Amino acid sequence: MISRDKAPTAQETFMQMAQAAGLRGRLLVTVGILILIRLGIFLPVPGINRELFGQAIQNNSAIFGLLDIFSGRGLSTLGVFALGILPYINASIIIQLLTTAIPALENLQKNEGEAGRRKISQITRYVSLGWAIVQSVAFSAFFLQQFAVNPGPVFVAETAIALTAGSMFVMWASELITERGIGNGASLLIFVNIVASLPKSLGDTIDLVQVGGREIVGRVIVLILVFLATIVGIVFVQEGTRRIPIISARRQVGRRVLAEQRSYLPLRLNQGGVMPIIFAAAILSLPLLLANFSKNPDLINIVNNYLSPGGSAPWAYSLIYLISIVFFSYFYSSLILNPVDVAQNLKKMGSSIPGVRPGKTTSEYIERVTNRLTFLGAIFLGLVAIIPTAVESSLGVPTFKGLGATSLLILVGVAIDTAKQVQTYVISQRYEGMVKQ
Repeated sequence: MISRDKAPTAQETFMQMAQAAGLRGRLLVTVGILILIRLGIFLPVPGINRELFGQAIQNNSAIFGLLDIFSGRGLSTLGVFALGILPYINASIIIQLLTTAIPALENLQKNEGEAGRRKISQITRYVSLGWAIVQSVAFSAFFLQQFAVNPGPVFVAETAIALTAGSMFVMWASELITERGIGNGASLLIFVNIVASLPKSLGDTIDLVQVGGREIVGRVIVLILVFLATIVGIVFVQEGTRRIPIISARRQVGRRVLAEQRSYLPLRLNQGGVMPIIFAAAILSLPLLLANFSKNPDLINIVNNYLSPGGSAPWAYSLIYLISIVFFSYFYSSLILNPVDVAQNLKKMGSSIPGVRPGKTTSEYIERVTNRLTFLGAIFLGLVAIIPTAVESSLGVPTFKGLGATSLLILVGVAIDTAKQVQTYVISQRYEGMVKQ
């Protein structure tokens, strides 16, 4: 009988993290870069009237709320890292959409292996640079210039260069975390930025409770309970899997006859993780920014009403947000899992799904199951993202504005993915130590 080692407990994992030199080095790299990025947020862009700019941010909180949280309050403080990782995320969206439309990019991703992925990463960096230049120039010329001490082309050029350089540094730092640290760099940066906004939200909530009395206390308690239930739902969605049974045929290797083996193919309920939420939020933020840059009051009111959670038509925002999440869930699922490739690999290994013919029938069966799982996961993900925001608005507790279910989804999802990476690294090191002995 083959014995299987149990997964290490939390205490064992932390002990091995402290003892493993390689993992300790990765953690130090990750923490050091995250601290550096946090410090860069407070390096101010020169030539701005901070008082007037702060008032404008408060007046346009519906537009800048979520973006400010994603940048770790870098937008409201107007540091050199004000754009943060958002240009890189937007560029990733553009490239991944183009990958399905341009055969050359699709060939790089599917058939060129590691070299193809490196080329796509390099293309994404160039697109990030171009997108950062467009965003920084538009932000400087159409919004920041009205708060400039000495407005003009020189101010726009200097500010755009500073913001673009800051965004490129953040992109480089995120890739460095992914390569030499722990977890996905871009996701971790957003995670830390959201966590950095928690003290202010909690402080504002405490002040509101002290002023509002028992009625506000009850509303805050209800909101906290909704957030806790949301976290449970998020964990359920992130960890939910459908196990498809697989049978490997009896094989003869030399003189040995290997018996029929049974295993399973795990299909996640939410293949895309937190990325559909991040992409949907980034897409919805673009019309708000463009409308604000246009300085057209009618356009700004229309966009605020229909694309803002605090607008006069929250049903429209919720519907568009839900559709965006469903779209990106299907899109990411198609990128991560290709049913045809899975069916071909199963056929090459002499494996099959019970009751399903190998080949095309297997790929159709996997695609059908994946589509159902993705639909259920996307709808549940969308509801989890929408309901807490609606409850927050109905209870009249504005202190967590911007820090709603979207932020919770990102926090919990990134925490789960990073913890799994750490645990996988610990287990691999433990087995390496056993082999050496």
